[in-house]
Amino acid sequence: MEFVTLNNGVKMPIEGFGVFQVPEAEVCEQAVSDALAVGYRLIDTAAAYFNEEAVGAAIRKSGIPREELFITTKLWVQDAGYENAKKAFYTSLDKLGLGYIDLYLIHQPFGDYYGSWRAMEELYEQGKIHAIGVCNFYPDRLADLCANAKVIPAVNQVELHPFFTQSGALHTMKELGIQPQAWGPMAEGRHGIFTHEALSSIGEKYGKTNAQVALRWNTQRGVVIIPKSVRRERMEENLNIWDFTLSDEDMAAIDALDLGHSEIIDHSSAETAKWLNGWKIHD
Repeated sequence: MEFVTLNNGVKMPIEGFGVFQVPEAEVCEQAVSDALAVGYRLIDTAAAYFNEEAVGAAIRKSGIPREELFITTKLWVQDAGYENAKKAFYTSLDKLGLGYIDLYLIHQPFGDYYGSWRAMEELYEQGKIHAIGVCNFYPDRLADLCANAKVIPAVNQVELHPFFTQSGALHTMKELGIQPQAWGPMAEGRHGIFTHEALSSIGEKYGKTNAQVALRWNTQRGVVIIPKSVRRERMEENLNIWDFTLSDEDMAAIDALDLGHSEIIDHSSAETAKWLNGWKIHD
């Protein structure tokens, strides 16, 4: 596995395993167990995924030393604010059954995320979190947070795939020293990504699938990826991307697929802000 070094010196695997939309405890625990068995060491969950307990159970049963794992979870909008964020963090820590979190992220750029960030800075300084970051922060909000924070975010997890390349956002993150991480690196299956002709023609040259080409394209841009699957053979396939390198011509051809906007979610819209602020994950 290859690693990236975050802006605070912490090393993070460049490929991990995500568990979004796998809320069923038994299914999630088995998926994480399989992912760990085939070689993943970065596991990405969130309070809003309702599966932190299952992730924690799989970690305990794996027998893998804690220091070899990189565990990410996230703070939901409902728990934004200084006091709420601290309470939510310890709830997640307890559900995971861990002594510390490798990476803790603000899940959405809404609510009192400045209060949340102050709490996270303190937890980071206390060693409870090894790195702190954000998700879904567009360049303007990311730059604003950096201008007013004591600790610069280590990671910004955003939607990044061949149909939404976000080159401008990546440029801003590079300027700010923030590591980009891709959620939905395979566009959640949209645009026929698994059979798309442009990706297939590139994959044929290397004996790789469309999914492997899409994942490799992101990693060659320096983006950390967290593909998801509940099928062990797919987990292995997604991990098998380190024995080939896309050419500059290949990279440009994939870049050309960019639509310039998301077809999954628009975090700049009023409707999205209202929807995510109204989504409650507990009483």
